[in-house]
Amino acid sequence: MLGALLILLCWWSAGAARLCTPGASDGYKVQLSIKTALGDQAYVWNDNEMFLFRATLAFAMRSHLTELEFDVSNVIVCDKTPRVSFWFVVTSPLNASHLIDKKDVELAVRKSRNRINSAFLLTDKTLEFVGISPTLAAPVNPDTPPWLIAFGVVMGAVGAGIIVLLMSSLIQKKRKKKEKTEIDDNEGETRMKTVENGTASENQDGVYNLSFSDERLTQM
Repeated sequence: MLGALLILLCWWSAGAARLCTPGASDGYKVQLSIKTALGDQAYVWNDNEMFLFRATLAFAMRSHLTELEFDVSNVIVCDKTPRVSFWFVVTSPLNASHLIDKKDVELAVRKSRNRINSAFLLTDKTLEFVGISPTLAAPVNPDTPPWLIAFGVVMGAVGAGIIVLLMSSLIQKKRKKKEKTEIDDNEGETRMKTVENGTASENQDGVYNLSFSDERLTQM
């Protein structure tokens, strides 16, 4: 019995080795830059981390192909290097010798990219699936239609222009009123000075020398 299990295990390993090879048509290469991303807090990549990677890939495949129940054993890894790079393929839960199409694997990775990155504290740049473009943020659809925003901006500018014109007209009217008041005040002062000067002249012309008159009367 034990011998049969060993033979079965060896046969499965040989089959997996044939399915996963560098450059496989339905495979992808993964490159991790843990030291670059985390610096002094970088963790060591070991078998436990590899198991977590295979588990997250199985999760991504389940999320994408909901009719199939993928397991860790369906994610086969090969060509591992110390600089943390490797190739992987995904087999079908219904037939271990059949590989899942590369396009489905790509779609599954793209859908769960944030979950995969967060599992290893990395980003699209430090956990790279070679051949799969980085995840793009979904476009933000504003609650307010763009045309309404543009209309509001234009109306705001028009309103501000009207307010500026009204304020400018009001300031000009105040200036004219002030200038007119100053002119009227100056004219009033000029008239007062003219009247005062005229009165002074009349007084000077109409004053008689009383002492001179008395002397003439005394002589007479």
